[in-house]
Amino acid sequence: MDNMASKSKKGDLTGGSIGKSLIFFFIPILAGTWFQQLYNAVDAAIVGRYVGSEALAAVGGSAATILNLFIGFFVALSTGATVVISHIFGANEEGDELGKATGTAAAFSLLFGAVVAAVCFIFTPQMLRLMKTPAETMADAVIYLRICFAVTPAVLLLNTESALLRAVGDSKRPFIYMAIACVINIALDLLFVVRFDMGVKGAALATIISQCVNCLLLTFTLLITKHPYRLKIKNIRLHRDMLKRMMRIGLPSGLEASMYSVSNMVMQVAVNALGTVVVASWSLAGKLDGFYWAMAQATNAAVMSFVGQNYGAGRHDRVRGCVKTGLKMFSIMTVIMSALIIAAAPHALKLFSEDEAVLSTTYTVILYFVPFYFIWTAIETLSGTLRGCGDTKPVLITGIGICCFRVIWVLVMYRLFPTLFCVSISYIISWSLTLAAMAVYYRRKSAVGERAAGERIVNN
Repeated sequence: MDNMASKSKKGDLTGGSIGKSLIFFFIPILAGTWFQQLYNAVDAAIVGRYVGSEALAAVGGSAATILNLFIGFFVALSTGATVVISHIFGANEEGDELGKATGTAAAFSLLFGAVVAAVCFIFTPQMLRLMKTPAETMADAVIYLRICFAVTPAVLLLNTESALLRAVGDSKRPFIYMAIACVINIALDLLFVVRFDMGVKGAALATIISQCVNCLLLTFTLLITKHPYRLKIKNIRLHRDMLKRMMRIGLPSGLEASMYSVSNMVMQVAVNALGTVVVASWSLAGKLDGFYWAMAQATNAAVMSFVGQNYGAGRHDRVRGCVKTGLKMFSIMTVIMSALIIAAAPHALKLFSEDEAVLSTTYTVILYFVPFYFIWTAIETLSGTLRGCGDTKPVLITGIGICCFRVIWVLVMYRLFPTLFCVSISYIISWSLTLAAMAVYYRRKSAVGERAAGERIVNN
């Protein structure tokens, strides 16, 4: 089937205005990630105001970092499925291949999730002690983590299913289901924590119930759809050929996410050594500027799916156009978002805590980070482009530029200057180094591709 003749295909991103296609696909992803960030923020606000700063540190400190390590690894690993499915969809090679890919991704999510749930539930106290979690937050952190890990298979499956729908150009339904989950989470937070005084346990239960509802909605959608990517019970198994293709792309991304999370764990250890106030402030800053990180995540997801379809369809001109348009559009959004966070922070932070020491330190952390987020936006755009093309080299770039650099920084500079500023500045330096390396690699990769295309035209 001619690729140019299939523009009316639902979810197709290989035709029309690049800017319009990208922004209309991006907006539902952004809205969904913002809703997710909203219910994370609500958790923090309710826990911080109704339970206390120590509980806030327990939920958002080491516990959040450990959760991000495992969930982040899998979400990155699932990019292999996203890229493979977007290539198949863009190239119009659907048939049984698309159904097999969907079934393989679902089966792997459930299998990997069960293993993670069992291992992490058992070793939660050991992981928290390894991160030197403050003694006063240890008990709450153990409870929170164990409850969250209990539903890991559902959490991994919902992330995979959302990514699969985006890969075929559907970013609206994952947003709608995320919004529903957000409302449920907020309602249950108020019920469990405020009404029933269940503390950290109540916040964890509210979160996992809302996640399970989200997962059920996504699964039902994929089971009843009439499209070729329908999730059929008979296909929910590990198809060797599909799994191999997904792992070739996803495994390097998963390793990259693990390195990134490990470096954050090292940084969290450094933060933990600065006391409970700093730990709570670090966690609280993440809840507020998390709205930017949600936007960065949406940027990468939108670019990767857009590029994946166009790369599969052989539309390399639209791939290059996506980079130019995306860098301009998303950078402008980042500057606006950064200004809003800095302006709103003094007032918004009071919703989370009444501890003046925590509020003051949190605003300091925000001023260290937020003005430089445009650097990370550029990294997400270039990284999403390369991954959408099936290129796994960004793993080496971020692994060295971010992960290795931060570990070395903590081992050397932090020992000399054990301050909050020393921890914070390492992020800005590592982002700058990574962006420079990513830009050089992308330019060389693009130049090689253009020369190869020119040679094909001459030979033909």
